[in-house]
Amino acid sequence: MTDKTLKSLSEADTSRLIEMAWEDRTPFNAIERSFGLSESQVITIMRTELKRSSFNLWRKRVTGRSTKHAALRDKSVIRAYCSTQYKHK
Repeated sequence: MTDKTLKSLSEADTSRLIEMAWEDRTPFNAIERSFGLSESQVITIMRTELKRSSFNLWRKRVTGRSTKHAALRDKSVIRAYCSTQYKHK
């Protein structure tokens, strides 16, 4: 990932990307559809934006997690997110 890609994200987009990455139900390919960033690019952003201990906890949690990787996800799950996940103002 280039610095240009990270810098092109607004503060709100960066915040939303981190929120989506933290959510167990949101797979990396949903993040890619929303932001055009691959899993490795998301990992780079998380490494840059989070404290080291928070990043390490996140990586431990998402590594191999079936809900974060569409290929590992149960085929009956057809949505990328929980219907109540988005906050409305």
